Amino acid sequence: MILKKITVAGHICLDIMPDLSAVPEGQFRDLMQPGRAIQAKAATLSTGGAVSNTGLALHTLGVPVRLIGKIGDDLFGRAIQEILGDVAPRLVSDLAVDPSGKTSYTIVLNPPGFDRTFIHSQGVNNTFYASDLPRTTLQTADLFHFGYPSLMRSIYRGGGGELVMILQRARRAGLTTSLDFSLPDPTSPAGDVDWPELLTNVLPFVDLFLPSAAELIFLLRRETFDRISKNPEASFVDAATPELLDELSSVVLDYGVKAVMVKCGERGIYLRTAEAPTWGKGGRALQGLDSKWHKRTLWAPAFKVDVQGTTGAGDAAIAGFLSTLLQGKAPEEALIMADAAGACCVEKVDSISGLKPWETIVSRVKAGWETLPLDLSDEGWRKDEVYDLWQKE
Repeated sequence: MILKKITVAGHICLDIMPDLSAVPEGQFRDLMQPGRAIQAKAATLSTGGAVSNTGLALHTLGVPVRLIGKIGDDLFGRAIQEILGDVAPRLVSDLAVDPSGKTSYTIVLNPPGFDRTFIHSQGVNNTFYASDLPRTTLQTADLFHFGYPSLMRSIYRGGGGELVMILQRARRAGLTTSLDFSLPDPTSPAGDVDWPELLTNVLPFVDLFLPSAAELIFLLRRETFDRISKNPEASFVDAATPELLDELSSVVLDYGVKAVMVKCGERGIYLRTAEAPTWGKGGRALQGLDSKWHKRTLWAPAFKVDVQGTTGAGDAAIAGFLSTLLQGKAPEEALIMADAAGACCVEKVDSISGLKPWETIVSRVKAGWETLPLDLSDEGWRKDEVYDLWQKE
């Protein structure tokens, strides 16, 4: 049983996922023509966004978790309350209901042969403020995780001033702080935000920074992101070379962040941690971590799975990482668990049903779960045969 507690705040929405499995593989784009009907099977309704995806994943892994998000007093908002309440009534107790706004929703298109596409309405996520955080909920937690600020106008505008206030409030309550992003839409107002400036303001109050490779490149190297986006043959996963991740993680660590975990899809997960002095003050969740967490650079290969859908995979990986860290285990174990939780997630179409309890996933890893090929020997890394991952001295 995991004793330390997490509060997850930020973006929440209702996910509407039509079953497009009957669409011939690779033909979805050709079928998307004006006036043409695409046959779908039954749709799945689930809660989405970082609050739900990461929060429910943590709950499944056995972490005591509270959820803080904002919904409207409408049909979609009531659906979110019902779905979460069916899992555990306490999961809805800290949701703020705005009677004057509309609940956020996402239509998730996940056809065979294509990566998922989202049609998203931000709803009352755009009016989430520090005042929406129940003080007592923060005081009873050990770690505060905030997700998807790039989809919340009130959070990213003004150089991220509202996010700074939120993270400061968590820090004053003695919590470890954790931050995840969602890739901003370059054509939306979020695409015009000065993200390096926002990170300059925000990261000094973040202990754990957990973006994907594409998100990290967008936030810190916009010109590189735009160049890759214009090339249909290019991939952000392939662009995330050890050299680039070392360079970008150095920028992040210079702000006082303790650990940077970068999700790299089928190439696994990269982790880099700060030197010992930076770990001096990190909140209750980091208490008990030993020197194994100091000045480490690790890369775990992805586990081999039959991918059914990628919705929520990054959030599941974060839950795997945080749930292991809370138990005071080694960074190698936390990274492998992040990989494993993300892999379990993609074995199902939705974001939650593929996940299993923490011990069940650990047993699968110990039983010899096969990983995808990853060779960093030419990059100056060495293989750790005990943990079956790569590390850089």
